[in-house]
Amino acid sequence: MQDLQPSINQLLDFIKGIWLKKRFIIICSWLICPIGFLYVASLPNQYLSSATVYVDTGSPLRPILENIAIQSNPREEINMMAKTLLSRSNLETIARESDLDITARTDKQFNQLIDRLSDTIELESTGKDNIYTINFKHRNPNVAQRVVQETLELFVEGSLGNNRRDTDTAGRFLDEQIADYETRLSDSEQRLADFKRKYSDVLPLQGTFYNQLQGLRNDLETTQLEIEQTQRQIDSVKGQMSSTKVSDNFGVRTESDTGLKTRYDDRIKSLEDRLDNLTLSYTDQHPDVIETKALLAKLEDSRDEEIRKFMEEQGMDTSQPIGDLNSQLTLEVSRLQSNFASLKVKEKSLQNKIVSLESKIDLVPQIEAELASLNRDYGITKSRYEELLSRRESADLSRRAEVSAEEFQFRIIEPPLVPNKPAGPNRVLLYTLVLLVGFATGIGIAFLVNQLSPVLVRANQLSDITEYPVWGVVSHLHADAITKKNRTRMAVFAASSGVIVVMYGFLVSAEVLNIQLPGVL
Repeated sequence: MQDLQPSINQLLDFIKGIWLKKRFIIICSWLICPIGFLYVASLPNQYLSSATVYVDTGSPLRPILENIAIQSNPREEINMMAKTLLSRSNLETIARESDLDITARTDKQFNQLIDRLSDTIELESTGKDNIYTINFKHRNPNVAQRVVQETLELFVEGSLGNNRRDTDTAGRFLDEQIADYETRLSDSEQRLADFKRKYSDVLPLQGTFYNQLQGLRNDLETTQLEIEQTQRQIDSVKGQMSSTKVSDNFGVRTESDTGLKTRYDDRIKSLEDRLDNLTLSYTDQHPDVIETKALLAKLEDSRDEEIRKFMEEQGMDTSQPIGDLNSQLTLEVSRLQSNFASLKVKEKSLQNKIVSLESKIDLVPQIEAELASLNRDYGITKSRYEELLSRRESADLSRRAEVSAEEFQFRIIEPPLVPNKPAGPNRVLLYTLVLLVGFATGIGIAFLVNQLSPVLVRANQLSDITEYPVWGVVSHLHADAITKKNRTRMAVFAASSGVIVVMYGFLVSAEVLNIQLPGVL
């Protein structure tokens, strides 16, 4: 409490000092308050017009066309349109449609008008509900209503128009790109065809160059093996032809008459000699003669059977008599020789092809790299071309869907109306601020003057300043006159402050009761 008392005494000293300088409060209040009151009263009324619109983005076709047609996010489109609504081009349109441009005679005035519209037109959104509110204040209520109306129409028509224009622009862009890629695809196909035609002897129809070369080498090995087999067959048949010949009849057979030698030839020759000896001594009915003939016939059948098997293995005609075997072997040799000659030609051709490919083996990496590059360019161009065709079909479907049903539906919740009562300025608040500023300025100046030239109001102040004790206090000889003078000053201060407060109360009452003061716009 002892620490608080000095602070209270100091505060009271300040208040008494300000009170002694109260003439500064009177001067400042009369300089600031009437002028401020007059300025606030002369401020033009501002009429607020507003409109509320709901944007329905729930098109019934959206779930049907999902993953089929090109669909953008309607919320993002609406948000972007709301952000760009107050662009300069749109503000110029609003100014012209609402006839505000008539008041601007120069380009500078028109630019200032656009700047004021940008600052005063308010577009507020509730976020996820897609409800937008447009507000505008103007001294003329009809102008305020027209500006809000034009802004609302621009917002609605701009969203729908931009959506259609974006779709048309996308369609034209796709058509141009498809035509361009079609030309590029045709050029790629022509370059690829010319390249394959130029290196047709190197590029295989299937596989790679090395696979083709390895295949030719395998064919050459197979052909050489067939040549060797054919040569052996020729040698074998010629060896058979150089042996004994077969007689045309089935009588006596000798090795010089047979075309083939079998394992039965020696036994047949022995039985034929024995049969000749028996026929000289006996008749044909003799048992030994009959037995010898039967055994000889059996051996000849076995010999003929072995010859036929050999002929079948060699691909000869077995329907002809055995006596034609020599001519058949001759034909077989001719056939084998002809096959041998054709195999030699094939071998030579394969060798030439292998030599030709091996001579170009150093060019193969470069040719295959160029071919891979051409195929890659062709594949990319074809993929882009097909993708653009698919996108165009989706865009056409989207365009037809937009014709069938609008993607956005605007529902005006509150249309813009001509306001009957002004929405501003808040003169009550402004009058109060002027009053407070006027008295606060006077109080501040009085405090400052008192600090610069202080007046002692207590005896203790002298002891605090000089640190000397105060032994007594002497009253003024004209205390009554001073008291009367102070009362007069107090009455003047009260009257002055009262007049200003009455002025403040009158203006506030007029504003609350919406009374139009004469001479005030």
